[in-house]
Amino acid sequence: MVEGFLRREKEKKISKNPDPATGSFDALQLDPRVREGVLDMRYETMTPVQAEVIPLAIAGNDIIAASQTGTGKTAAFLIPLLQRLIDKERTKTRALVLTPTRELAIQIDETFVGLGYHSGMSSVCVVGGMPFYPQEEALVAKTDVVIAPPGRLLDHMRFGTFDLSSISYVVLDEADRMFDMGFLPDLRRILSQLPKKRQTLLFSATIGRDVLRVSKEYLRDPISVQIGRQVPVDAVEQRFFAVSQRNKIDLIMDILDDRAVESALIFVATKRGVQQLDRTLYKAGFSCDAIHGDRTQEERVVALEKFRRGEIDFLVATDVASRGLDIANVSHVINYDIPRDPDDYIHRVGRTARAKKKGAAITFVTSDDGDIVRRIEHALGHKIELQQEGSGRRRRPLR
Repeated sequence: MVEGFLRREKEKKISKNPDPATGSFDALQLDPRVREGVLDMRYETMTPVQAEVIPLAIAGNDIIAASQTGTGKTAAFLIPLLQRLIDKERTKTRALVLTPTRELAIQIDETFVGLGYHSGMSSVCVVGGMPFYPQEEALVAKTDVVIAPPGRLLDHMRFGTFDLSSISYVVLDEADRMFDMGFLPDLRRILSQLPKKRQTLLFSATIGRDVLRVSKEYLRDPISVQIGRQVPVDAVEQRFFAVSQRNKIDLIMDILDDRAVESALIFVATKRGVQQLDRTLYKAGFSCDAIHGDRTQEERVVALEKFRRGEIDFLVATDVASRGLDIANVSHVINYDIPRDPDDYIHRVGRTARAKKKGAAITFVTSDDGDIVRRIEHALGHKIELQQEGSGRRRRPLR
């Protein structure tokens, strides 16, 4: 079904793309103010998703893009947004970006501030866990771009503080994750109140039935862009340790003691598990903090910023941190609990080896994890070799 849809869309993509991207942002003939923002962000050549999406989006097409985290998709929808709206009327909100998580919304807003610095355009990040009234004031003032998860945005809509009537550019980022998190009804309520005449870009790591249904219902003759399923880049050294559940804590302490582990994102399956591991590592003298759903938004932002600035070495997290977030200089990703889906594994591992740097991913595998290991092997396209717990890990460096 999905393959047939993408195959049918291929001809439309070829016929509607007037100028195949050359890889250089200069080929896009951007407004000088937008080009200055691109230069400020130090973007040099376009990634594959940018090369496909940006010319099509600038031309005004609706797009459904199969692209995973770490491919440069944020710039792929923000650059056309700026290019198309930079000279539009500033007394109305023109663009809406919907995301699955607060952290991703904040990051997109930060990227917009950088790219749009010379444009004079404004944005507001509308997320839960932050004061309601400053967001209300920004919405009433008709800021140019609104970036939000569906839940908090619906709160403002119920209070009548957000007027959708002037929206002409809409982005649904990580749509599959929004559906997984139960946002499909909220998303439908929002989309049904938007103007019919608008441009909509939908990005999703996977193109499942819900994504297809939404695209057919709310997008106009969308052009499909499929970058292909990613696997971790060669710069990521992947290692898998067979370990019993009770011995995981000893193993991770041994690993974090290694000087090669400069910084690490440590993924744990549950909020309670994150709290316990963070507390244990902290008591053992490791420089760490944690983010999970029970922490306030302010606490999560503070923890992320400390990690980004190098004030702490290790960040323990649930999957809320694995998608979308662009955290530079992460030397290691550690799957304390193996993810239950191959796509989640790929997303997690993609948090390291950014910006042409090398990185390492370490995954703990228990005797109960055989099925998911086989599925990850299928996704990677090769057999996974398990190192036995304690098998020479102190006799050679991790990287």
